Amino acid sequence: MSSPPSRPLWQGRALALVGIVLFAFSLRTAVAALSPVLAFVGADFAVPPAVVGLIGTAPPACYAVFGILTPQLERRFGLERLAVVAMVVAVAGMTWRGLAVDATTLLLSTALIFAAVGVGNILLPPLVKKYFPDRIGLMTTVYSTTLAIATFVPPLVAVPVADAAGWRFSLGLWAVFAALATIPWIVLLVRPRPAGSGGGIVTASTSAFRRLWALPLTWALVAAFAMSGVLVYTALAWLPTFLVDEAGVTPAAAGALLSLFAAMGLPCSLLVPVLVVRYNATGVLFAVSVAAGLAGIAGLLVAPQAATWLWIVLLGISPLLFPLTLVLLGLRTRNHETAVALSAFVQSIGYAIVAIFPFGIGLIHGWTDAWTLPLLILAGVIGAAIPAGFIAARRHTVEDEWERRHGAW
Repeated sequence: MSSPPSRPLWQGRALALVGIVLFAFSLRTAVAALSPVLAFVGADFAVPPAVVGLIGTAPPACYAVFGILTPQLERRFGLERLAVVAMVVAVAGMTWRGLAVDATTLLLSTALIFAAVGVGNILLPPLVKKYFPDRIGLMTTVYSTTLAIATFVPPLVAVPVADAAGWRFSLGLWAVFAALATIPWIVLLVRPRPAGSGGGIVTASTSAFRRLWALPLTWALVAAFAMSGVLVYTALAWLPTFLVDEAGVTPAAAGALLSLFAAMGLPCSLLVPVLVVRYNATGVLFAVSVAAGLAGIAGLLVAPQAATWLWIVLLGISPLLFPLTLVLLGLRTRNHETAVALSAFVQSIGYAIVAIFPFGIGLIHGWTDAWTLPLLILAGVIGAAIPAGFIAARRHTVEDEWERRHGAW
């Protein structure tokens, strides 16, 4: 008797589940699909190292900018409508990139893609909250795992597809998934809204945001988030080139090793939240991250052709600080308002820092015509997480820290 009223809600959730998975998948495929086929692109037109660095900088730069702009856009257009627009823009950018005729159009099309991806990153949590308010933890695991899968799949298939059908097809085929991602949201737009739905992106408190500047815990989380992002986006931009130059592997093998690096994010995204919440393993995980990252860098510096896969695995473990930071954004705050403020602070500043490195690493490599100094810089970035780990591991909130220093929150 009660099934007919529940069917529209069930169908809406099913559509939202498909939409969230496709949406999340499309947010990462465009990031990881380009660097493995740059050698193929370079056979058609020159792509200077500075442009490669700018392309590597585009994702975090767009994430920082659109992390600030998206809440305003969402309030004006709505979650589903903005999700459709983001994917349509991504489709246009992916198609344009597949048709690029020079380094400038390659760069501009990539920037367009990541403007859309930057919006999409911010939309995923409120979409989960709206359609699955009673399954937020489960759905967050679903989409974060999808993000991890979508990061390592493109490098694995990009070069074989480029060999078989050309680099343009290899880059453009991901537009199909972005186009498919629009369908569930379009259907949901023309259907009645689910009962009890609502609640877009919550605006962070201005006063809370200002107070966060003065707290060591805030900056510890920024350092952890930035360290993880620097490793990931520098690897996505430059790791295949480094491996071809220094490890003597083929472009196809370099793409597979980049996929291995990205694949390490999958077990981390599944295990880290459990280890933090159930066992308070924050300090141990910081230590594992730093030790693995420094060991991976040392191996690539000293013996890049010996056990290359091992150095890549170790380097791929180090960004476990990304899911760790996401968990701590909730655990290190007392209430939702402060959590939103802390999340906006950490992600905006963290991604702004991350955006400097792919471009900077490209410039340094171009100036020195070597990889030693770039790797040493990355080792320094990893080392910066050591003091952050001591601060973040303490079981206290940003409100506690403020009250100890300045009085009532």
